[in-house]
Amino acid sequence: MIKTIIRYPDKMVSVFDENGKQIPEFHGLYDKVKDGILKMAPPDAIFYHAFVTSPVLRKVKREEW
Repeated sequence: MIKTIIRYPDKMVSVFDENGKQIPEFHGLYDKVKDGILKMAPPDAIFYHAFVTSPVLRKVKREEW
């Protein structure tokens, strides 16, 4: 089950389950994987934006992601 979703500055996306394992079928370019992720992610999934200038992820609302 999807738990953590990270969107990177280069528009790539990584998705992890509740155990921190990657879910490769949801990885890829934002425009290609966005709809599938939003459809499959449960309400308690955590969405993040990553930044080139900082190692810290910024938690964002599903609607902002």
